[in-house]
Amino acid sequence: MKRFLKGTFKLLIFLFILLNIVTAFHAYKFTHFYDANEIRVKQQKSGLDITKEILFGINAAKKVNTIVPDSSFETVYLTTKDNLKLQGWYLKTDSVAKGTVVMFHGHGSSKSAIFLESQEFRKMGYNTFLIDFRAHGSSGGNTTTIGYFEAEDVLLAYDFIKNKGEKNIVLWGISMGAATITKAINDYGIDPNKIILEMPYGSILQAAEGRIKMMHLPPEPLARLIGFWGSVENGFWIFNMKPSEFAKKITCPVLIQWGKNDPRVTKAEIDLIYANITAPKKLVVFETAAHESLCKKENDKWMKEIQSFLNN
Repeated sequence: MKRFLKGTFKLLIFLFILLNIVTAFHAYKFTHFYDANEIRVKQQKSGLDITKEILFGINAAKKVNTIVPDSSFETVYLTTKDNLKLQGWYLKTDSVAKGTVVMFHGHGSSKSAIFLESQEFRKMGYNTFLIDFRAHGSSGGNTTTIGYFEAEDVLLAYDFIKNKGEKNIVLWGISMGAATITKAINDYGIDPNKIILEMPYGSILQAAEGRIKMMHLPPEPLARLIGFWGSVENGFWIFNMKPSEFAKKITCPVLIQWGKNDPRVTKAEIDLIYANITAPKKLVVFETAAHESLCKKENDKWMKEIQSFLNN
């Protein structure tokens, strides 16, 4: 019996260490993107390749911007305090501008992915400014903190437009972009005229849970372990990234939009963020959309709600 208990204890210790090694690797891969020439993608994966990805995560490449700028684009570079170069596109509307919408994409994406929304905003009479977050698209760096340090990126983009003399600044973000807007308001006290948040996560812990669920794995304790190791590896306490709390600092009108079939962000997260906003607010649920472009999925409804919000 004693030998059995001793063997069981050793097995548990081994599994605990193995679990932490696996989650440490996944935390690193979740917060790092690579230039395409830095990774090798196999067209056909063996069983060993798949096992390695399950245990140690996937090396993800930066999403390349698929939109090719022309003479209508003003390409802008902003510099973070740690000397990362962020690339943005400033595009003017064809009509007399009603204001400028500053736009922020999601995790693992790029500004090209939100170009459709930019086109629609410009049709409504707004200039747009799209920025690639650090470690994304054409911006520098390889480390993302899922919105924590990216709050500075939002500040830089906001200040760029404010310094142009713009009086009507609207912030729009999707997923990580929406969450990061709330942290920038909390940390830097930026004061836009209006905010549009699409599918913001309630906390990084919940964002990790959503990602793990999509891998058909149990979110607990994996999400907390990934959060812990992500904190250790990236130099900040990941559990303090709580857009649901940051939302309390918002003072301007807010439009929150969410897809009913979203597998990553729950209705409970959206409801908590909405409840914590004391400023004028509206919540719109898109019945057929998941965690995707609401503009593309339900364009008529998206246009109607956006125009109504901006015109009021």
